[in-house]
Amino acid sequence: MTKKTGGWLESIKTVVYAGLIAIGIRTVAFEPFNIPSGSMIPTLLVGDYLFVSKYAYGYSRHSMPFSPNLFEGRVMGALPARGDVAVFKYPRDNSTDYIKRIIGLPGDRIQMRGGRLFLNGTEVPRESLGLYTVEGDGPRMTVRRYREALPPAGTGAIVRHEILEASDDGPYDNTAEFVVPPDHVFAMGDNRDNSLDSREMNAVGFVPVENLVGRAEMIFFSVDGTAAWWEVWAWPFAIRWNRLFSAVR
Repeated sequence: MTKKTGGWLESIKTVVYAGLIAIGIRTVAFEPFNIPSGSMIPTLLVGDYLFVSKYAYGYSRHSMPFSPNLFEGRVMGALPARGDVAVFKYPRDNSTDYIKRIIGLPGDRIQMRGGRLFLNGTEVPRESLGLYTVEGDGPRMTVRRYREALPPAGTGAIVRHEILEASDDGPYDNTAEFVVPPDHVFAMGDNRDNSLDSREMNAVGFVPVENLVGRAEMIFFSVDGTAAWWEVWAWPFAIRWNRLFSAVR
């Protein structure tokens, strides 16, 4: 009986240790996230699964599961680089995960005019890449695709990334000028006309630095949604093989 009890205890301890290790990794190193909406198309697609580095911006209470209110601010904190794709907690409830691109840092002035992004009074260049068909997130539609070139903050490199515009006269294509307050950032989706982001002050608005969870690093899996969970034979055809293990830029 003693040996049997000891075996059960060892099994329980193994499970507990494994759980603690997993929580530790998710807290200080990497956490997996999946993309449920199309606000970051074409950079991220619905059905992408990615790793987010928790250490990139330091640690806050939102680095831990369930965001326990143990302390305020960030430990070993660092601001994102302009152009980073970051996960953060929605400021209105501090619990829902959002993923957007960091466009503005504290002190930056951000404005949209006729669908064009202006940063600190200067228009951000964009290059036309032709048309793009959006699928898998609502009605299929064809929009314009551009490559935008964000200027770095400091001595970093220019960040070139792709964006989509259904038109240059949408609800968020002409805005007032936003001045990013201290300890906050300004975030926007790459699918510019299909993204609820910092341009809507009554929703997302400015994102507190404390709410940053981490930086999107790599897509480790991606499915296009064409195969149901029980259609085992169709799974290989639903995987987007060309997106596996690709860096998020």
